[in-house]
Amino acid sequence: MAKPQVRSSQLITTFGPGAMVDLPDDAVIIAGADNWRYSKNAPLPLITEPRLQRKLESLLSVQGLTLRKPPAAIEDKGFTPDIAAYRFPEWFIVQRQFVTPRGHRARRLVNLNDLDRSRFRDDDGKRYPVVPVRFVRACRRGHVGDIDWHAFVHGTHEDCRRELPMEERGTSGDLDSVWVRCGCGAERAMSQAARMELRALGSCNGARPWLGPGSREGCGEPNRLLIRSASNAYFPQLLSVISIPDSLAAVDQAVAALWDSHLSAVRNEQDLSTFLRIPAVKQQLDEFEPEQVMAAILRSRAGAASAERPVKEAEFDALSQARDELGSDEPEGDFYAKALPVDSWSESWMQAVERVVLVHRLREVVAQVGFTRFEAAGPDIQGELDMAVQRASIGLDVSWLPAVENRGEGVFLRFRPDAVDAWLARESVQQRDSELQAGFRLWLAEHEGSNRPCPGLPFFMLHSLSHLLLMAISLECGYPASSLRERVYATPGRYGILLYTGSPDAEGTLGGLVEESRRIAFHIRRALDMGSLCSNDPVCAFHRPRQHDHQPLLGSACHGCLLISETSCEQRNDFLDRSLVVSTVEGLGTEFLGS
Repeated sequence: MAKPQVRSSQLITTFGPGAMVDLPDDAVIIAGADNWRYSKNAPLPLITEPRLQRKLESLLSVQGLTLRKPPAAIEDKGFTPDIAAYRFPEWFIVQRQFVTPRGHRARRLVNLNDLDRSRFRDDDGKRYPVVPVRFVRACRRGHVGDIDWHAFVHGTHEDCRRELPMEERGTSGDLDSVWVRCGCGAERAMSQAARMELRALGSCNGARPWLGPGSREGCGEPNRLLIRSASNAYFPQLLSVISIPDSLAAVDQAVAALWDSHLSAVRNEQDLSTFLRIPAVKQQLDEFEPEQVMAAILRSRAGAASAERPVKEAEFDALSQARDELGSDEPEGDFYAKALPVDSWSESWMQAVERVVLVHRLREVVAQVGFTRFEAAGPDIQGELDMAVQRASIGLDVSWLPAVENRGEGVFLRFRPDAVDAWLARESVQQRDSELQAGFRLWLAEHEGSNRPCPGLPFFMLHSLSHLLLMAISLECGYPASSLRERVYATPGRYGILLYTGSPDAEGTLGGLVEESRRIAFHIRRALDMGSLCSNDPVCAFHRPRQHDHQPLLGSACHGCLLISETSCEQRNDFLDRSLVVSTVEGLGTEFLGS
């Protein structure tokens, strides 16, 4: 029988080190990257992306950091090399049900040491199958371990070791109806394990079973109840960059060479035009567009080389500097983008759009830095990771990180900064901003210790438009909506949306997204029509973030209009409000693009 297999990209996301996985006959926790076995007969599958590597070196304080693809399985006397996994948890439920004197259904809770060849031999001498218990303990630092079931039922002051049946006192399956009852009569409901004020699961001992024996570290955080298959059991912390063209690095170098002698005096386009008449300057800068040179001068004046700039700032500038589409030149390299002529998309509802760029070729490199449990800690709106986040380590050796490269295509929309500024100045928009900011403060109050910043109203608006456009264009481009992804650029002076698709194989480069983006005005018109009315209106349109609200980070947004697959959204479906994009039935007057 072949070993369980997953796609290489899933080892960076869904099933990375520290993830708990249910197999057909067992449950495991994926081992750390130290246990990723590579073939000795082939070179290491390294990925080169200098900008991402420098970011990670700064983040982890490690010099010479490298990126590696996950090892590929090779069918040669079995599948090798492979990814190791440790058996976890070590407590099981015996698949023999009995009825207690009270009439409750119960099954016995047993430890790995009680098993006989992966089965439990009961008092009748028969061997019964077992399944891993679904409850474990974990802390906010990512540590995870088995619950001390005897201590949970009796407390730490007693040492009773009688049998422990797990009873189901109802049909709902919720924690209130699940009880653990010892043979001595002591019992406790699982709902008490979920109440943090009771400290029913004690303090964390720093267990890191994915890193193997002897990997425990100091902790002391309060243990929390965690269901292994829950969506909050594992959040990979990823950092990704779009590979930008080498020409940007070249123009930065050319500007640096001329900085002291000439270009430090350039303040605007007129100054640059004057200096370009000097033969020595013209000779070194002749291969670059004046816009590229001016952007490099501004970067140099800000003291930020392209590799050290925020992730999205460098991407935005690279996408913005794409030349106009000309003739029939063929896409080449990892990055190939051309601006769509304005006359092909100029419509009344497109007045806030400054540029449309078709990205024929695109390469995205994604690296896993660590992971968290209970709450995701992803990149901020600049694409940067928070250095203060307590992430769990994916290995003992931090000289390299697992990564994957995706290739695909996309479309980039750049919006006029003056249009965004004028929209922000409107009184109705400022009132909506106050309401959304209040919702974010409510969220912060419920997530003590969170370092997550509020992204600001331009991000809310562009993020919402991105979701509407993604759903509209997926109907025609040949890719399902779950295959499309977004990058939102929302910092002062830089406002844009990149919709793209990427895959480790050829599925991300089929050409449908670029071809449909030639009709971008049509797709934006349809996106606005879709956003103006939701199937859950008027409830959705009149939603306000309130205390004890399950959606404090959302305005007018729900599964009927804006929420999409979390694999497509860079903020896990947070910070959305369609009333900022288009007029809804509430008529707030906050729309950016009108109805």
